[in-house]
Amino acid sequence: MINFKNISLRRGVRVLFSEASFTIHNGQKVGLTGANGVGKSSLFAMILGELQVDEGEYSQPPGLEIAHVAQETPALECPAIEYVMDGDRALRKLQQQLIIAEQENDGLQLAQLHAVLDQIEGYTAHVRASQLLNGLGFSEVQMQQAVNAFSGGWRMRLNLAQALMCRSDVLLLDEPTNHLDLDAVIWLQDWLVKYPGTLLLISHDRDFLDNISDHIVHIEQAKAEIYTGNYSAFEQMRAEKLAQQQSAFERQQREIAHIQSFITRFKAKATKAKQAQSRIKSLQRMELIAQAHVDSPFHFSFKTPEKLPNPLFKMEHAEIGYPGKTILKDILLSISPGDRIGLLGANGAGKSTLIKALAGELPLLGGKLQNAEALKIGYFAQHQLEQLRLDESPLWHFQKLDKQATEKDLRNYLGGFDFQGDKVNEQVAPFSGGEKARLVLALLVYQNPNLLLLDEPTNHLDLEMRHALSIALQDYQGAMIVVSHDRHLLRSVTDQLLLVTEGRCDIFDGDLDDYKVWLSEQRKEIVDQDQKKDTSPSRKDQRKIEAERRKRLKPLRDASQKAEREVEDLHQQQQQLERLLSDSALYQEENKDKLKLTLEQKAEVDAALVKAEERWMQVEEQLTQAE
Repeated sequence: MINFKNISLRRGVRVLFSEASFTIHNGQKVGLTGANGVGKSSLFAMILGELQVDEGEYSQPPGLEIAHVAQETPALECPAIEYVMDGDRALRKLQQQLIIAEQENDGLQLAQLHAVLDQIEGYTAHVRASQLLNGLGFSEVQMQQAVNAFSGGWRMRLNLAQALMCRSDVLLLDEPTNHLDLDAVIWLQDWLVKYPGTLLLISHDRDFLDNISDHIVHIEQAKAEIYTGNYSAFEQMRAEKLAQQQSAFERQQREIAHIQSFITRFKAKATKAKQAQSRIKSLQRMELIAQAHVDSPFHFSFKTPEKLPNPLFKMEHAEIGYPGKTILKDILLSISPGDRIGLLGANGAGKSTLIKALAGELPLLGGKLQNAEALKIGYFAQHQLEQLRLDESPLWHFQKLDKQATEKDLRNYLGGFDFQGDKVNEQVAPFSGGEKARLVLALLVYQNPNLLLLDEPTNHLDLEMRHALSIALQDYQGAMIVVSHDRHLLRSVTDQLLLVTEGRCDIFDGDLDDYKVWLSEQRKEIVDQDQKKDTSPSRKDQRKIEAERRKRLKPLRDASQKAEREVEDLHQQQQQLERLLSDSALYQEENKDKLKLTLEQKAEVDAALVKAEERWMQVEEQLTQAE
């Protein structure tokens, strides 16, 4: 159990939370929620011993193996798969002990170490690491590449895989989905559901939290409280609590009526497509939990675009990619006002490449792209954050964008994105990733586009901002194409899904639940193909397998032979001493000292023989099991 008793934690003079008391039991999966900056990551640092509590008592069982994702990745030249295997610290320690035992030619020690290696599944460690990397989107070739060859986002995936590789009692994950695509998020979710230890998870992905967590620790207004159930259960409990506050009642009713209008309007034109029906369910659920977000600091909306040409663009037999490398081909796509499309597909399939081509950042290799004259694109991608002027303020960015606007109007607008007071005049450089993403989204919304291209817009955004973005997108009158690993966003704002795979982009006939089934079938097919390849190994492979088996068993066989020789030697000594003791002359008075010495030797040999036989039987048992 991990116990928090009247815990208070500060950062500088600011109290993050105080008088927090709750217990996390073995095997529980706990989601940590709350706005950015309330102290979630600091709570992790306290558990890891990097921060000390300011007040109260924190306790955890001794010898607890805690795994967490490293924030830095050393520029190593070792293969990615070896870096991931480093996460199993017990395995690496055992491997070092084996090297020493081999150098000292200690057969018995080698046998014992190999037995332990078998107990901790050391012989399958390479396979486990490979499965982790495959689930997180690494190819076989990438697994053998040096760590220093990967970009920042892929290095974070390596750190995540290394943390999962650790056979931990407690696993701490801080926004693990930020650098993942949807396929990897679904795989990670399934892995964490089966994780046998205690999980503490910081995430702003409500679907991810819903499917994994059985408790929620929510931090707000310097208080940390634990709730039983997943995130949806927490939202409903919080909604009921806030609904009792009279001051919030009118605002709740306005929010509920606002969402109800989406449902009514959408039902009138919804098709029978699964994704459309899925969206209706998502909207109805948003209506139920609307009051849980009445105190959100975010309030913004899209204006109706000035012009809505139909179609906004047409793409005919397009080839998309880079010089010398075609990624997508024969793409047929026509987008009209009101279209709300989500793109699905594995990492590297071409989703972001398609978005870049539509945004005009990537010229076509072939085919046609015909844009309407009045097309006005609002494009959000992670690299857009890099285009912010770090030495300037949020207000400066808007004054440059709209020289006619008054400072008062711009301040009011920025307030809807929670840039309040002096914050609007502060330099952007020290802003968090979430604040920068909010600023880029604020700039995008302000420009009133008629086509939104959103490539992972929720990265770095907290739950309240994600909720506000979902609400704003519901009322958006233009067309949108969204790439996101946030399934809640996809369910609530899109009514058509396109699947990008094997160089194609086609309609996906189903919803996100169907996509998960499709992914599972694809993975099963790959595993089946691999197993078919493995069922009839070549003679060379058979010789290699047999050689590895002999190598693995050799220390045990050597130890068995050594133990057998030791038993035989002691047995011969025992027989010699018994022959001496059977001589009646030994019991004469003049041989008293010799008799005493012989009896002592006999006792020592008898004891040594018992121990030697036990060791021999132990090694033989290990050898039998290994064979």
